[in-house]
Amino acid sequence: MKLATLKDGTRDGQLAVVSRDLSVAHLATGICPTLQKALDDWPFFAPQLQDLYETLNAGKGARHAFAFEAARCMAPLPRAYLFVNAQAYPSHAERLRHATTPEPYLHFLGGDELLGPCDDITRARDAVDVDFGASLAVITDDVPMGADEKRASEAIRLLVLVNQVSLNDSARESVARDLSVANTPAAAFSPVAVTPDELGDAWDQQRVHLPVFVHREGKRVGAVHAAQDMAFGFSALIARAAHVRRLRAGAIVGAGIVSNHDASRGYACIGEKRAFENETQGCAQTPYLVEGETVRIEMFDAQGPKQGQSIFGAIAQKLVVHT
Repeated sequence: MKLATLKDGTRDGQLAVVSRDLSVAHLATGICPTLQKALDDWPFFAPQLQDLYETLNAGKGARHAFAFEAARCMAPLPRAYLFVNAQAYPSHAERLRHATTPEPYLHFLGGDELLGPCDDITRARDAVDVDFGASLAVITDDVPMGADEKRASEAIRLLVLVNQVSLNDSARESVARDLSVANTPAAAFSPVAVTPDELGDAWDQQRVHLPVFVHREGKRVGAVHAAQDMAFGFSALIARAAHVRRLRAGAIVGAGIVSNHDASRGYACIGEKRAFENETQGCAQTPYLVEGETVRIEMFDAQGPKQGQSIFGAIAQKLVVHT
């Protein structure tokens, strides 16, 4: 099942069900007004939303279906009670000279404003360098404190793509980033959130076994595999987040910026590319984002970008300077 939240002038938007090929959508108003409401009582609402989804995919019976447009979307959850991000890719940490840990390391991000897939990246005029960061996250049901990985895996309701924008100081790139909420711009999310079954065989061992494609100014800079070097599956990340507190339905748990040890796959954030250049060439050459530049992040099914279907739709953003 694929779900989206459409702009309607309110803070939480309007829940819509989207067809598998992302061509058409149907408002879920008659079933449930918002995604948070659906998550709050998932066993009751999910079967009804699934019925509408199957009707859309069959191409008949959905009298009020309309063409789906990513530009009309907010984040699937425009605001979240909890948004935590992990560092699940050791190669990313190693290149940026962050400490690697035997257990998942989580940091808290601001969930009060989550951007839609086509919303601009807005940089404060006096901000340091701006970087994109392609990642994946799950949206959970309630998770009790102390849940083990099995219980955590059962709480996964939806998956999303994320652009975790960050600020960097190019003069201090060997120093760990400040990942506090005060220094982390709002993250952007894919047009749709998908249930794990939509991934088929690609969803295995609590990982998504597909590459994330990243384009900068229309040029591909990364086709980074989301499972290949992921040290901790999503169930481990959720269990870690619930180690000392329970999670409420609608919590977002991210795996961190996707990264591979194989540098030929490209990069999912500029900081990692610059770190690799520093290591191999003696100095960084790839610039951070400049005003007007665009970033596109997308994942396709096993058929790939030429013949396959986009799973989540694309995050497509432009950097603008706040005036």
